[in-house]
Amino acid sequence: MAAYWDHKFFESTRGRIVTLLRRTRCTVDELAPELELTNNGVRAHLATLERDGFVRQSSSVRRTSGGGKPAYVYELTPEALRSFPQAYEPVLDQLLGVLAEQIGAEESEALLRQAGARMAGGIEAASDGVRERMEVAVSVLNELGGLAEVEEREGSYLVRSYGCPLASVVSGHPEACSLVEAFIAGLVGASVHEHCDRDGNPRCRFEVVPAEDVTRE
Repeated sequence: MAAYWDHKFFESTRGRIVTLLRRTRCTVDELAPELELTNNGVRAHLATLERDGFVRQSSSVRRTSGGGKPAYVYELTPEALRSFPQAYEPVLDQLLGVLAEQIGAEESEALLRQAGARMAGGIEAASDGVRERMEVAVSVLNELGGLAEVEEREGSYLVRSYGCPLASVVSGHPEACSLVEAFIAGLVGASVHEHCDRDGNPRCRFEVVPAEDVTRE
């Protein structure tokens, strides 16, 4: 999806629709005059944007000024909103730098582990099974921008990601991986060991040992 967010896209009709919907939710009747299109023309573009996961119909409707039947209201999907440039990366990088300088690397890592554990505590897993909880953890990592999968091994699991949610900061602040490590440990209820690749294109790699198998280490 992020590949669509370039200057050329925003000059297109669909890009203009995305820009308008980023400002406020709109009906077809409201979009048409802004785009200088017929209602059917707007609907055609909206259908494509819905198919691609950019736009969805809101749960609310609006009545036209003439008292006609309710009109559907369109809005951007959460996935589309997350595709816009975010300021968290440079902010997080500076924050981690300040933490390391002010309280030291060890204390900074401890705080990150607390944050990871708190993230895990805010998620309700639907099952007590280790494998099911692993799938929930992987799903969360993917929602945050990873591309993770679970590999089952003898007595343990391996969480391997072909991307990293914190890719922009981990090369300079490897302690950031401890946040994800603590998150997986807290959610799964297992011993987790980080073996991430932080060179070039960072990739996550965590070994997860269920509680009953920890003695095998």
